[in-house]
Amino acid sequence: MLFNSLEFAIFFPVVTAIYFLSPPALRVIWLLLASCAFYMAFVPVYILILLVTILIDYIAGIYIDRSEGIRKKAILGVSIVSTCLVLFIFKYLGFFGATFAGLASLCGYSVHQAVTSVVLPIGLSFHTFQSLSYVIEVYRGNQKAEYNFFLYATYVMFYPQLVAGPIERPQNLLHQFREQHFLNYADVTAGLKRMGWGFFKKLVVADRLAIYVNDVYSVPRGHNGLQLTIATLLFAYQIYCDFSGYSDIAIGAARVMGFRLMENFQTPYHSHSISEFWRRWHISLSTWFKDYVYLPLGGSRVKPGRHVVNLLVTFGISGLWHGASWTYVVWGLLNGCYLVSGWLTKNWRDRLFEKIGLGPETVLRKGLMQVSTFLLICFAWIVFRAGSLGDAWYIATHLMQNWDFQQVKTEHFLMRQMPVALAAIAVLEIGQLWTVPVIRLGQLPRLTRWAAYASFCLLVVMFGVYQKTQFIYFQF
Repeated sequence: MLFNSLEFAIFFPVVTAIYFLSPPALRVIWLLLASCAFYMAFVPVYILILLVTILIDYIAGIYIDRSEGIRKKAILGVSIVSTCLVLFIFKYLGFFGATFAGLASLCGYSVHQAVTSVVLPIGLSFHTFQSLSYVIEVYRGNQKAEYNFFLYATYVMFYPQLVAGPIERPQNLLHQFREQHFLNYADVTAGLKRMGWGFFKKLVVADRLAIYVNDVYSVPRGHNGLQLTIATLLFAYQIYCDFSGYSDIAIGAARVMGFRLMENFQTPYHSHSISEFWRRWHISLSTWFKDYVYLPLGGSRVKPGRHVVNLLVTFGISGLWHGASWTYVVWGLLNGCYLVSGWLTKNWRDRLFEKIGLGPETVLRKGLMQVSTFLLICFAWIVFRAGSLGDAWYIATHLMQNWDFQQVKTEHFLMRQMPVALAAIAVLEIGQLWTVPVIRLGQLPRLTRWAAYASFCLLVVMFGVYQKTQFIYFQF
């Protein structure tokens, strides 16, 4: 079920109302049933796949909690391999089969590819990582095993963040299902405001920008350098508003019922370095890879050469997590190279800035760092968005060629839709600088406040794109 659908407009208030009307002992069961219904609205049979991974990690958590030494480690290993195997079969089997067949062909061998791609269950990667975080934290002793199957299943299946995050840790979310939540005016209003901000990002900004971005990136060789550049810059805002919009709606929907989900974005395009960007972008995933991949590899507490390898391996796996395609792997490695380059040149850059009189706190230096970071991220988004590595290479090498302004002036989107899109982006940036104005408005007099809320809702209704466009990260 899509957040931006009529079905969800009915589902959300009904589920929330029944949740608060139900006896506390039955609320977890109701949330689990509602979450299953939410997921089955996509492809009903795939609920069985989630059930398999839930059973695996539920049982593993109990046995890990009861075991010691080698046995404990072995159970953890079996749980991780089993859960990842489900993800591999549905997401990567066809990809690696095609890659192997291609390599064999280059070596002069003919290999019949018997494996074909299957439809990836919605949100399987997010679900897998949330399950893995549970068994790992139980193994580390940071979380007690959950013996209530329905409560554990609800933790994994909780519908607001089930298909696209945030990827929650058990220490933050699991205990909240044991707590009794009361209908709280502050929670309801804060949650609805957050959801409204998320719908603005998705419907007004992301889905409008998608119209032009999809047109250009579907046939990149049919567009000139200026069109490719515009589409690339617009995609940066499209993917940010699409994904952070989902997170806002998820956090807001959970907040209405009294649950607190972790923040997933903190104005990432205001970052002054690539490392800062990854501390602000998709925080739940970035911290997951940091805690469960990067640090176990040794992190930065190793020799410089090993540190470089750790960064590249972590970001390479992160890219592969996003999709079974070499474009995602290259995108991940490119971001890893950014981090390595930034780490290796930091002292040199600091000395250069000091020599020309630009100290760390000067506005010009901060501005240069923010713009350069944004442009580097936009360049990496080319590989992420392109349909193939060939398309990515073409776009990257033709951005600055043949800037035909006359051809651009004839485009319907740029002439009719671009002013609305730019105005929406301006509202977004002002809102972020003001720490989301729809939340700050709560401090104004009641009449002014409700007039502002009504105006904002009217803005979303008037300028939203209503095509039930799927969220980008659903495919991961």
